[in-house]
Amino acid sequence: MSKRTAPSPFPTASAPKFKLPPPATAKTTRPKRSSTSAKVGTQIHALRLALNLSASALAQSASVSRSMLSRVESGLVSPSIEVLDNIAAALGVPLSRFFGDQVDRTDCSFVPAGKGIFVERVGAVAGYRYELLGHLLSGNAFVEPYMVTLADDAQPYTAFQHPGLKFLRMVSGKVRYRYGSRTMDLAVGDSLLFDAKALHGVDDIIERPVAYLTVVFTLRE
Repeated sequence: MSKRTAPSPFPTASAPKFKLPPPATAKTTRPKRSSTSAKVGTQIHALRLALNLSASALAQSASVSRSMLSRVESGLVSPSIEVLDNIAAALGVPLSRFFGDQVDRTDCSFVPAGKGIFVERVGAVAGYRYELLGHLLSGNAFVEPYMVTLADDAQPYTAFQHPGLKFLRMVSGKVRYRYGSRTMDLAVGDSLLFDAKALHGVDDIIERPVAYLTVVFTLRE
């Protein structure tokens, strides 16, 4: 015969009749951009692009980290005067240039004959020499005018491809130029205007020496 279990004299715990609030989660907030920092960052970014400098090259020349330069250009930090001074020196401009108001600004760039800046473009093809003929920092359009000269050992190259519109005008020589699936013979005085997102470039060099003016138009980010 089983024994009956006596009831416990202690009260039995019961589940609470209310729900506990969920544990608090940390909210992630994006850093706020100050208007001054944003303007300074915009100036630095525009100057760097105008000089055809990569972010890594400018960061190294200015003795700042690549991540710091990126945050400065994005307006996410307020850099010290020392950092700004180093960046200004690397860009070859006075420190005050960063604080100029660009909203109503208009620029004019004059380059005397033979005084353009010879630049090493990223991914440049051997034998293609680029002379930058000017740059503007105002407005939303980014314009790159170059005099391109092909050295005696330069070879045809048809894999150029980049954003923007490109204008090309032959100055000397004669080439067969490819744009997508089309080819055109260009001589002195001939010109092209096209969307540069398609593959393009010199398909054949018919007569040397070859030189042409090219202007690339893109929108600033």
